[in-house]
Amino acid sequence: MKKLLTLALTAAVSAGAFAQAFPSKPITFVVPFAAGGPTDLVARQLAEAMRKPLGDANIVVENAAGAGGTIAGTKVARATPDGYTLLVWHIGMAATTSLYRKQQFKPLEDFEYLGMINDVPMTLLGSPKLPANTYRDFEAHIRANGGKLNLAHAGLGSASHLCGLMWQSAVKLDKSMTTIAYRGTGPAMNDLIGGQVDVMCDQTTNTTSQIEAGRVKAFAVTTAQPLSKHKLLKDYPSLQEMGLKGFNLTIWHALYAPKGTPADVVKKINDALQVALKDPEFIKRQEALGALVVNDNRVTPAGHKAFVGDQIVKLKAVIDAAGQFAD
Repeated sequence: MKKLLTLALTAAVSAGAFAQAFPSKPITFVVPFAAGGPTDLVARQLAEAMRKPLGDANIVVENAAGAGGTIAGTKVARATPDGYTLLVWHIGMAATTSLYRKQQFKPLEDFEYLGMINDVPMTLLGSPKLPANTYRDFEAHIRANGGKLNLAHAGLGSASHLCGLMWQSAVKLDKSMTTIAYRGTGPAMNDLIGGQVDVMCDQTTNTTSQIEAGRVKAFAVTTAQPLSKHKLLKDYPSLQEMGLKGFNLTIWHALYAPKGTPADVVKKINDALQVALKDPEFIKRQEALGALVVNDNRVTPAGHKAFVGDQIVKLKAVIDAAGQFAD
């Protein structure tokens, strides 16, 4: 018994010493998408904002793109649980468990939840060739011509794909639109601008410049309430306001560690994250991307995990109903 107590005490002291020393080497933020994209920008800005709160830590960003984000998710889930390999991912963390029925990790079981970062609103857009100029006119046109029109998205599991699925489910069209999948937002947006496709839903990081330039028509935002403080989108209604009860979709980003990361290390990372989320420069840079920095209970590990659990249930219902899977 004495020997067991000694071993337990030694292990506790060792764990405490490890946490006190953390970080003693570079931390890697693994991003599931290519450099230069919205999630990559969020990760790089967060890395800079968390560097000082973590004692001038060296934080590097590694892009591990492919398979809808599951390559990066698997990489981090299998990494050594020491706090040095972290995942920055968006709503895909909740969606892939339904889209990829054979994926190699379980979102709620294989990660330590470190806290939410931001919410990115989305906009419902139409081609400039559509006759409608308001959401009411747009929905009437869609209902009258649903079988003749098409909806673009940036690929299975993308933000625009998930938003399009949710909108079509909520609006309950008599005749479904044809869905066209692209490889990335750029080609999809180009065809929307050119009138080759009629409708698209995507995050503000990709749409505000096109709306401001008048290249596309914006009809509504996907947040529960209108974005009254957004200089460009403040006059557009929310879909919930337009009668789609309960419609509230943002492309949120969050931070994760492998399951089994020591609790003291998790706390250090979360403490640093919460400092970063209050950094005026970080908030300013996020707002420039069209993102809203999270400042509610979701910045805590428990709040973050509860939120993702709810999102998994919500997205599964939509994905299963559509029957659109990646495997």
